[in-house]
Amino acid sequence: MEPSHPIDSGATTDARVYLAAERTFLAWIRTGLALMGFGFILARFGLFLQEIQAVRQEAPPQQFGVSIWFGVALLIIGVLVNAAATTHHVHLVRSLRHGRSVLNRPSKLAIAVAVTLAFVGLVMAVYLVLVHLKTPSPALGSKPMELQEHAGIVDRPSNHSVAQTVERLQAMLRNRGVAVFALVDHSGEAEKAGMKMPPTKLLIFGSPKAGTPLMVAAPSIALDLPLKLLVWEDVAGKVWISYNSVDYLRARHHLPQELAQNIAVVSDLAQKAAE
Repeated sequence: MEPSHPIDSGATTDARVYLAAERTFLAWIRTGLALMGFGFILARFGLFLQEIQAVRQEAPPQQFGVSIWFGVALLIIGVLVNAAATTHHVHLVRSLRHGRSVLNRPSKLAIAVAVTLAFVGLVMAVYLVLVHLKTPSPALGSKPMELQEHAGIVDRPSNHSVAQTVERLQAMLRNRGVAVFALVDHSGEAEKAGMKMPPTKLLIFGSPKAGTPLMVAAPSIALDLPLKLLVWEDVAGKVWISYNSVDYLRARHHLPQELAQNIAVVSDLAQKAAE
């Protein structure tokens, strides 16, 4: 009975050659799987950063779509590597069966993968350098002496002591006819308990005229009302005024744009008290 795949008289019959070709084929499969796995991780990392940012309501918003596209690109490269490796292996076995030389030519697949990965790596390196140049890098252990926002919290530096800043805030609230519901002296309570902490005071204030329409439109905002201003001193002796940003509160409770002005007073008060 004749074999279903006849072998030429000059064909290689050494089993070790075919086993070596098979090992090479499996190595390419591992390479393709590794590329797909790394691409998946890279793509998911970009989505993870976007989800974290959405939860924290950070400002200004950042885009992480580039990492997603890099991940997708690596996934596609991995698929193409496996497909090309399969085709190359089939052609290699056929060449061995027909006695054709396969040792006097470079691996086109290896060259193509190397060039493609080098290009992707170069683009990623340029992107990382650009991101680094655009990202401010404050000194270790220090906080930039400027207005900043993180996790929906605005930190504004004050030119006065904690006590003076609180007094200025209370005076402005009285002039505007806004009720002060409480002044919580956290550092004072800590001292009564025999503990030390830098001066830290929380001012709680509000107006039913401004707050009621907000709670009618979005009852959940009652969790963040009355409005609050935290005046505190950091370890370096710098005084800060912290409060929930207007954009954060509006997004968190899905407030109508026209009602945002009812809580915008907190930003105006902090700015004037800090001057």
